[in-house]
Amino acid sequence: MNYQETLDWLFSQLPMFQTQGAVALNNKLDNILQFSAHLGHPENKFKSIHVAGTNGKGSSSHMLASVLQEAGYKVGLYTSPHLKDFRERIRISGKPVSENSVVEFVANHKSYFEANRMSFFEMTVGMAFEMFAQAQVDVAVIEVGLGGRLDSTNIITPLVSLITNIGLDHVDMLGDTLPKIAREKAGIIKPHIPVVISEYHLETAPVFREVAEKNEAPLVFASEMTFKSFKTDLKGIYQKKNIKGVLAVLEQLDEVFDISEEAICNGLLNVVSNTGLLGRWQLLREHPKTICDTAHNVEGLTIVMEQLQEETFDKLHMVLGFVGDKNIDGVLALLPTNAHYYFTKPNNRRALSEVDLKNKAKKFGLVGKTFESVEIAYNAAIESATEKDFVYVGGSNFIVAEIV
Repeated sequence: MNYQETLDWLFSQLPMFQTQGAVALNNKLDNILQFSAHLGHPENKFKSIHVAGTNGKGSSSHMLASVLQEAGYKVGLYTSPHLKDFRERIRISGKPVSENSVVEFVANHKSYFEANRMSFFEMTVGMAFEMFAQAQVDVAVIEVGLGGRLDSTNIITPLVSLITNIGLDHVDMLGDTLPKIAREKAGIIKPHIPVVISEYHLETAPVFREVAEKNEAPLVFASEMTFKSFKTDLKGIYQKKNIKGVLAVLEQLDEVFDISEEAICNGLLNVVSNTGLLGRWQLLREHPKTICDTAHNVEGLTIVMEQLQEETFDKLHMVLGFVGDKNIDGVLALLPTNAHYYFTKPNNRRALSEVDLKNKAKKFGLVGKTFESVEIAYNAAIESATEKDFVYVGGSNFIVAEIV
């Protein structure tokens, strides 16, 4: 199989949460542990940092990788989901792994995948760990896919764990309260391994304290710490919270890595160029100013709305689409009623139809037109907007993926 045929097999042969939702989840670590043993436990052949959270874990992971790269280290970075190309998930010092390496890995282990009914997550995590081990990275930043306790990445023993933020997302799988979700995220806390919590929250702090104490793991709430101020090229006021968590993690790594203040400064200022991160308050064009963002839950969209208030424009145009297996009432309640809406749907089997979205939005006073594709909706918004207007594109990773 060539690269495209390999991807087609990966995406269609086996279930994947991004396209099928909860049915793709395999809530146990048995398979990934067995596959790791089959590979010779590659996760034990490199140092790692584990990153979980409802929002901010992707940005934080890329920040950490960028700083470590600036410090001169060979850095693996595993994140999900990807927006344009599968290889965005597995990077080494900012560069996606080669197409050939993906093809070879799948070809070498395809019979094992089929015999053991491996999930998409298990395959890709094993692939990342094997590639990082083969490349002999100095350290790998590993982002949790979903939750933490039962996520396939949770077989590593990291130098430090980071939990960025807790919000009500994936409640059907992780729990319907903040403490329940926090307990799932806290599942990445390992015995005697320091854990950093980016944001202090009254409801979740007791959970983290309990789990950390049980594991005799040093616990740090970054939001309660004082750091020198650093800027980042990742736009959005919400990155200030992520930076604090990143700085607290770097402080925990002092005895392992030589990371200068200059490396921190340059790393945070060059996240996009160093790591290729897409979709975080990303500028698509200047006139009209057009921004896309992958925020897709109440916590994420709340921050986006705060960021929009910092912008100056005449009219706001919002290109929106969502997946259909989530309760989006809380998100719709946050959105401004005076914006012009372009309701659409991503090209994905989980997509909420543009007509259903329009009907749901109407209940919250949000009025607009429907468009059968993201591209058509986006072009309509650009054509309707004046140079002094503002266009926002979001609601789902899949919407952003079709634009960037």
